[in-house]
Amino acid sequence: MVRDATTCFGRKESCDFYLIGFPALQDFQIPLFLVFLLFYLLILIGNIIIIAVIVVEQTLHKPMYFFLTNLSVLDILFTTTTIPRMLAMFLVNAKTISFHVCFLQMYCFHGLTVTESLLLVVMSYDRYEAICNPLHYLVKMTKRINIQLAACAWVTALLIPIPVIFQTSQLTFGETTTVYHCFCDHLAVVQAACSDFSASFQTFLGFSIAMTVSVVPFMLVTLSYVHIIISILKINSKVGRRKAFSTCTSHLIVVVTYYSSIAVAYISYRTDMPIDIHVMSNVVFAILTPLLNPLIYTLRNKEVKCAVKKIDPGPAVNCPTCPPSGRP
Repeated sequence: MVRDATTCFGRKESCDFYLIGFPALQDFQIPLFLVFLLFYLLILIGNIIIIAVIVVEQTLHKPMYFFLTNLSVLDILFTTTTIPRMLAMFLVNAKTISFHVCFLQMYCFHGLTVTESLLLVVMSYDRYEAICNPLHYLVKMTKRINIQLAACAWVTALLIPIPVIFQTSQLTFGETTTVYHCFCDHLAVVQAACSDFSASFQTFLGFSIAMTVSVVPFMLVTLSYVHIIISILKINSKVGRRKAFSTCTSHLIVVVTYYSSIAVAYISYRTDMPIDIHVMSNVVFAILTPLLNPLIYTLRNKEVKCAVKKIDPGPAVNCPTCPPSGRP
């Protein structure tokens, strides 16, 4: 654990935070800027295409794609919370961030992280209803219910971090506090606070809550897919089993990618690794899923792939593999 050695400062509103970034890569700021700019543009373009295709194409006006739209909007907001500030840090060495901006970034980052976990739960529930209760799917998953599920995920997730963020803001920091990270991650900021019991408690509390809001959604997703797999195995036709499973492979890949990256980030915090590994694991978590989501859904989902081809201004494309609209 690394703490800033500067003198503790009483007026928190006058504090600044100095973001170190990648300590071992200080001589590679321009290459880092170009790499992260490319990632950011790919995330923006990919998720905007997903949103536009779903809005324009009538056959995609289904619950699954409504939740996918929410996920794409979330990925844009999630990366915009961190990457633009990182780009400024790499390009013009803008490493100082004010107290209020730092904690706003911290709240947005962790609030949107929880939102993604809950949206993945909602999407797994949608797949559960579509495969395990197909005759009642359209009755249960109405437009009103879809909006309520999505709104519940957003509101709940954005409320959860508030107490922890507020308590962390009450810690004592130096007049200029050095944070060993690329952005204001909760644990990195707590570890930079003046060493006392409150800082140690905040580290434990933050990690415990982070584990809870990750493990509980993961268990719910796992439970949904256990029921889904059992239902698929009961289908007599091999073609029917393959078709049923194909409707949830994209979401399953996204879930595996998301929880794999978050597991690596958590493990790096709990083991004795170099600071650069800590920072890199958290940055990979912040960009990997938003970067891969559009690729996964356009490459693995036949409906989205066909809709993209229909919107393509080139020669007309027939998509015989696309299922008709109205089906889950």
